[in-house]
Amino acid sequence: MADKKDPLLIKRYASRRLYNTETSDYVTLEDIAGFIREGRDVQIVDLKSGDDLTRQYLLQIIAEHESRGESVLPLGVLTDLVRSYTTDIQSVVPQFLAQSFEMLRQGQEQMMQNFGTQMPQIPGFEALQAQQEAFIKAMTGGMSKNWSAPKQEASEAGEDLGEIKKQLAELQDKLSKLS
Repeated sequence: MADKKDPLLIKRYASRRLYNTETSDYVTLEDIAGFIREGRDVQIVDLKSGDDLTRQYLLQIIAEHESRGESVLPLGVLTDLVRSYTTDIQSVVPQFLAQSFEMLRQGQEQMMQNFGTQMPQIPGFEALQAQQEAFIKAMTGGMSKNWSAPKQEASEAGEDLGEIKKQLAELQDKLSKLS
């Protein structure tokens, strides 16, 4: 059996069927979502071209969950994401999202540490925590390496980055007060 630290390799055949290389069987998007919820990283590649299709399939999984009413992303966030693709601000959005999710993860870890020392263990708690970690990882995984550099002047970018850092610090302060 492969090391659980290695990504689970899923190959997409020309028929668009997805093949799990570990178990030698075909899988569905829901199966892939299950692997991710269990904490596994996945990599989905096109068998013929070798293209990495992971991002495309993860977005499809999210879209299917959102369309079934399992909304995690507020409408305003989705709207802002769409807007970011058509503006010069798109270059700072991935970094902002990655830092925001990292702050969320840190805040969650701190809260869980505090919670764990104050309350008895809740049944299913580890599964919930693994699900949240997998979601955050899926949302932030590889975002920054696929975005272009800022198209602004260096001084403008520095000012924007400074403002973002200030806002992130304020959010982190608010999160720490909630713990």
